[in-house]
Amino acid sequence: MTQLEKCMQDLMLIFHNYSGEDGDKATLSKKEMKKLIEKELPTFLAAQKDPKFVDSLMKDLDQNRDDKINFEEFLSLICGLSMACEECFRRSEKKGKK
Repeated sequence: MTQLEKCMQDLMLIFHNYSGEDGDKATLSKKEMKKLIEKELPTFLAAQKDPKFVDSLMKDLDQNRDDKINFEEFLSLICGLSMACEECFRRSEKKGKK
């Protein structure tokens, strides 16, 4: 498996490690999403100042308004965070070249 294929597999495994506690293995409930963020994105969560952050995030990600996060909606979070991190990476590289 290539490095990218492994990353894709890991994303699927992480999602499904947290989904299903409520009986629906295809989605993350608010409780499951909070647990995933706490365990898998602790640095990101620590940077948030709003105590209702997970509620707000769920509302933003839940495109079909079913109060659950499916894999496609989960990937929106991962893509958004990845793009923000890449932007920071590029900025830090520019500063390092000066």
